[in-house]
Amino acid sequence: MEPIIEVEDLHKIYGDVHAVKGLSFTVERGDVYGFLGPNGAGKSTTIRILLTLIKPTSGTVRIFGKPLSQNRQHILSRIGAIVERPDFYNYLSAERNLQILGMLSGTNVSKAKLMRTLAIVGLEDRAKSKVKTFSHGMKQRLGIAQALIHNPDLIILDEPSTGLDPQGMVDLRNLILELSADHKKTIFLSSHILPEVELTASKMVIINKGTAMVEGSVRELISEGKLRVTFEVDSAEKAASVISSSAFADRLTSIDENSVFLKLSRSETSAVTQLLVQNEVSVEAVIPVRSLEDYFISITQGTK
Repeated sequence: MEPIIEVEDLHKIYGDVHAVKGLSFTVERGDVYGFLGPNGAGKSTTIRILLTLIKPTSGTVRIFGKPLSQNRQHILSRIGAIVERPDFYNYLSAERNLQILGMLSGTNVSKAKLMRTLAIVGLEDRAKSKVKTFSHGMKQRLGIAQALIHNPDLIILDEPSTGLDPQGMVDLRNLILELSADHKKTIFLSSHILPEVELTASKMVIINKGTAMVEGSVRELISEGKLRVTFEVDSAEKAASVISSSAFADRLTSIDENSVFLKLSRSETSAVTQLLVQNEVSVEAVIPVRSLEDYFISITQGTK
């Protein structure tokens, strides 16, 4: 796969604060790449380095196969970005905002191109509406339209879901997936809303204290380690009694009328199923689940 972003041994020091400490990761063409970490992990600093808003103390950044420090103008011309909340002229229409923003960025935007871009983000019918009438979610979509107006190859989104209601998050998720699948964009997504990243990202890196803790496929990474396993049984009380008298007693987390819930590895899940059946508990379903949130907490708190 063709690397789009290559970060190697990146450092950024502010006085006594080592905000980014030896960070390395690679984003390949076509990825929806999740960039995750707790507050203060160095995510915003890294994004500002990628957009040349600040300079690194040391390390290497290559984008589209070229050193960022020597090819700034060419690289930025192929990037669209939203960093924090996008700003607009609220008393102008969506169409006019994009025209002005296109001119400010040096892009000659035709009427047809404006309408195509608004259509991509689902705002074609509101092209003539003043931005002051837009919901927060619509403004976020207009911000993505602004990032798309020059047809970039790479889109960098820094916390795009902030402040969105549930429907707005669904709309944004669908838009990200559409940009990746239908428009072949590579997307670098920084977000603290982990369930949304789990539903959109194909790969991810989790950083903490300025360095990468783990990088890889989202699906493969969250399948590692302990799972939250639901056993649907004919008698939850009997199942809980059997488990409480076994080596798995400390794995039992809760019980309801028809189910028992445990924290188990995949191999242990089979063993518990066998234990219940041997003790004449009818197991009707075994449902293992591990969320990105579980995995994120295990990595950033040092337990896997």
